[in-house]
Amino acid sequence: MATASLVSARISRNVLAPYVMACLATVAALFIRSALNPFLGDYAPYVTLFPALAFCAWYCGVGPSILSVTLSLFGVRYWVVPFVEPPNSNMRSIGMLVFLLASGVIVYMGEARRREIERLRTEQCSLEERVQERTAALDSANQNLRALSARLLQLQDEERRRFARELHDSVGQSLAGLTLNLSAVRTDIERLAKTATALSESEAMVQEMSKEVRTISYLLHPPLLDEAGLASALRWYVEGFTQRSKIQVEAEFPDDFGRLSQELETAVFRVVQECLTNIHRHSGSRTAKVSIARFNGLVQVEVSDRGKGIAPEKRYEIEASGTLGVGLRGMRERILQLGGSMKIDSNSPGTVVKVQVPVAHNAETAAA
Repeated sequence: MATASLVSARISRNVLAPYVMACLATVAALFIRSALNPFLGDYAPYVTLFPALAFCAWYCGVGPSILSVTLSLFGVRYWVVPFVEPPNSNMRSIGMLVFLLASGVIVYMGEARRREIERLRTEQCSLEERVQERTAALDSANQNLRALSARLLQLQDEERRRFARELHDSVGQSLAGLTLNLSAVRTDIERLAKTATALSESEAMVQEMSKEVRTISYLLHPPLLDEAGLASALRWYVEGFTQRSKIQVEAEFPDDFGRLSQELETAVFRVVQECLTNIHRHSGSRTAKVSIARFNGLVQVEVSDRGKGIAPEKRYEIEASGTLGVGLRGMRERILQLGGSMKIDSNSPGTVVKVQVPVAHNAETAAA
């Protein structure tokens, strides 16, 4: 049906084309019937004309079909059997009447079929237009959602930076002053053993609190990331993570790594931070490796461990439906917004997270 519809559409593009095709088909049928005269004589003079008429009715339309019927009648009368008179003169009239009736049925059926094909083609075009509209709307919604996710991540980083600065500048300074005051009080009342012990313990607690606040402030947004760059901030974070988690982390950073845009350095730092946190919480590995390289305009980050890996059913769920955890979703949204890609490979021993981000794209974005 699709082929027939295509042929009919091509023929109908030109107004004269259906009539020309009808004439050619009818003349060909008359020529064939004339060539069969030595074998058939005046018997069945319209036998070769029915296929031509069916072709006209199916592909050319009502007008060309009527033209074919008219040419067929004149062709049979003045070309195919012009000199043969049947014994009964009514036989030719009956044959002509039968041909006209059969032609009417064929033309009606062909036109009904052509109208049905045209209706189906119109509905198909309408359906394709609706599908294109829905696809465009879905693409627009996905773009808006991606932009919203990127904006939320940017606001989160800005809020963390503000909290870190407030903790360091206000609470940290107050705790430092309190420590000095408690030290002075402890010096004045050292003769009171019990009071001195309590004050010493309080001083130690305040120092521990100050250390924890400083650590939390640095983890929210390390000042080294803005002041010294990505490599220095990651070295500091890896050392602190090793001390806190007892996981031996091997770090590979080139000495001449250089600086990147603020957004790209923050994204890479958060990816490494999230990966190491997942290793500590889920993998059970006692070792990890972080490597960062820069080549051909790309920054490549690879974080691996030797843990139990991701279960096959969980990995299938992640790959098939994209239902990632909050941390993995945040990492992927950061990287996609920066024009990069993230890949997770997990086997029986260990998991590897690979990230690639173009440097040039982010440099242009930062400059803009």
